[in-house]
Formats: sequence, C-alpha cells, structure tokens
Amino acid sequence: MRVVRVGARPTTLRGRLSLLAVATAAVVMAVFTIAFNAFVHQHLARQADDQLRARASAVAATVDTSGPALRVLETPQEDLLDTNAWIYQGTSLVEQPPSARADSPATRAAGRLAAHGGARCTTTPHDAADIRLCARPVPSPGGRERAVTVVTALDLTPYRASGDTLLMASLALDAVMLLCTYAVTRLAVGRALRPVRTMTDQAAQWSATASEERFSGVPRPAELARLGASLDAFLDRIRAALRHEQQLTSELSHELRNPLATIVAELDWWRSRPRSENETAIVQRAIGDAARAMRTICDTLLAEAREEAGRAPGTTAVLPVLNALVDRTAPDTVSVRVVTPDEAGELTAGVPAAVLDRIVSPLLDNALRHAATAVDLRAFREPGRVRIEVGDDGPGVPECFRAHLFQPGRRADPGDGHDGAGLGLPLARRLARSAGGEVELGEQSGGGAVFVVRLPAG
Repeated sequence: MRVVRVGARPTTLRGRLSLLAVATAAVVMAVFTIAFNAFVHQHLARQADDQLRARASAVAATVDTSGPALRVLETPQEDLLDTNAWIYQGTSLVEQPPSARADSPATRAAGRLAAHGGARCTTTPHDAADIRLCARPVPSPGGRERAVTVVTALDLTPYRASGDTLLMASLALDAVMLLCTYAVTRLAVGRALRPVRTMTDQAAQWSATASEERFSGVPRPAELARLGASLDAFLDRIRAALRHEQQLTSELSHELRNPLATIVAELDWWRSRPRSENETAIVQRAIGDAARAMRTICDTLLAEAREEAGRAPGTTAVLPVLNALVDRTAPDTVSVRVVTPDEAGELTAGVPAAVLDRIVSPLLDNALRHAATAVDLRAFREPGRVRIEVGDDGPGVPECFRAHLFQPGRRADPGDGHDGAGLGLPLARRLARSAGGEVELGEQSGGGAVFVVRLPAG
C-alpha cells in the first residue's frame, strides 16, 4: 500500500514553482488586504464622526443661550434633532432622547463626555451593538458659569456591517486570485518546461543510439541554449566512451586472435597423431608463450583503459619525469641521455605526470629495444607547446612499414627476438591525442629512428 505524506513538498519543478508563486501572491495579497481594510475601517469611522459632528452642530443651533435661562428652540425637524441627542448645562442634563433611560450606558457615556468638557468622541457598547458618541460645546455669550454641551450618538452597526462585507469580499477575491495564480503559473511553467522535456527525451534517445544529432545550431532562449550545450557535451562524452569501448574491444579481439590461433593450431597438431615427449614439451612451450602473450596484451590494454578513464587534467614539469624514466628503464648496455637546450628553462606540459610517463615510456622502451649504443631524450619549447624527441642509433624504421607504424599489433620484424605485442606506439599516440597533443615519426638523420611528442604547454 502506498503511503502519501500529507503536506509533503511537491516533487516536480512545476509544482514547486506554482507553490512558490501562490505563496508569494498570498503574502502580497495579505498585505494589501490588511492595508485596504484598515483604510476602509478608518474611513468609515471618519464618516461616522463627521455625521455626529454635523448632527451636533444642528442640535447646537437650536440651543438659545442668550437669555438668563437655557432654552431649546422648536424647529420643524425637532423629532430628527431629538433623536440620540443629549443637552447638558455643565453636568446637569437639560434634555435627552425620549427613548433613552437615565441609567442606560449611552446616557452615562454622554454624561461623562459632558463632565469632561471639550469636543471629543467615545465608543460604548449598548444592547449587543457599539454606540459612537461625540460632544460639542455650545458657545455662551456673556460667559455663563456652566458651559452648554451637546452630545450626539450614532449606532455603528451599519458601518461595521459595511466593513465586514468589504472584508469578506476582499478575502473571496484573494481566494479567487490565488486559484487563478496557481492555475496560470502551472500552465505557464508547463509550457516553458515543454522544450526541456522534449530535449530530455531527445537526449535519452540519442544517447541510446549513439546518434550524431546535437542541440546546437537551433535558435533557443539563453537558458535552453546553455542546457543544450551541457547536453551536447554529455552526449559527446557518451559517444567518446562508446568509441573508446569499441576501440578497446576491437584491439583486444585483434591482438588475441593470433595467440588463440597459435594455441588452436598447436593443439590440433598435437592431437593429430601420437607425439614424443620432446614434441609434447615443444607444444606446451608454444601454448604457454601464446597464453603469456594474451595476458600481456590484456594487461596492457586494460591498464591503459583504466588510466584513461580516471585521468584528470593537470600540469607537470617535463625534465623530472624524463629523468625518472631514464633511471627506471635504462640498461647498462645502452647510454641514455636527457638533453635540453640551455635556454629551455623550466619546461611544463599541460598533462599530469602519470600521463606524460605513459606517453614517453613506450617510446623509450621501443628506442632501447632497437638502439645499438645510445638513446637521446630531447625536450624543447615551442609556441604554446612542449616538444619531446626520443631518438636512437638503431636500424631505423623500414620505409615500407612507416604507414603501419602506429597500427595496433603491427611489428616491423616479429622475429627480431624482442618481446612486445605491437601496442606501445599506438597507445602512446592515443594518450597524446587525448591530451590535445600528437606522437609521430620524426625526420631521420644519420640513421636510427626519432619519435616526436608534442603536448600542450602547462
């Protein structure tokens, strides 16, 4: 049974962006809703106070303070003016609304406003409703001892109802806007991500079939163009890995074919008729030599493949690597020298030390195998590159074999008595090319062979 976590974060980018848009819109709408409703309530309160002051002014106009006694004049709108209006002389109540009781909360609040004096307003609860009261002093000519104050009252229920209605309407509008924001964001993000899904499907299809198709060259937005460039690089790496695997398989099959053929031929010859002990021993030695050649071939190719797969870019000083190679491989019968021009200075190649070692080592082994008396390793600086020459004073490379020199498994003279599977030179060239360099046969002068390595400068 699948368990769904309540409140879990969306797993899709479209869901997360939609949720982020809704959250942002909710915050913005909450701020605007609070500010709007605060303004509405303040505006309604000002309207109520203005209406109370206008009513108090109308009532004050009916108060005659010119005589020795306070009089309230009769007017055509007396009923309207007497509604929720109290008249005080000092703290003495002169007139009150007909429906008001002396002990009602409104009357007590009006008395407090009159006793305090001045123009001021207050709000008091009355019968499950809020009553707003405002006091207005009436000028008294001649300076009466006790001031006259008019207090008017207004029921705030209609104003509160209007404010609550606007609040509910704004909340409903916010809810509708949030739903619309979520829907529009999901639609917009879905349409924006549709090319990404298409590119993802194409990349998966192209990587499975090792297709030459790429995303570059098609006009796209800047973000999708960068994504396309990344996917192109990824596809190129996949294709390079497939080529490397195919090349490794081809080299293994090519190199193992001859030792396997030797083993099969020797076994067939040995089983064809009874053999003597000496002939059996010869067959066993031949099979053993072929098996050891197969193991050497496998070890060489697989070691190179592992090193190439884990290779990382870097730089290294050339001369220490060359000197270490000479100390490790130079035999007593051949003189090996590392020669550099005086103006060469410190030479740095743009490859790791292990890669430089693996490039030069097969060339040095080949030179030592064919040299008569001496092998020279020369290092030079070229514009943007480092040049390394490995030369010997041996018989050189036959003219007819130069076209096959860097083909895996090919040897100029398989019966020359030297060990080797014919893989050193091809592997050196492949490593150099993978690092942006090259290995080639140089110009021969005075006999012998010269192999030239060119690598990026560090």
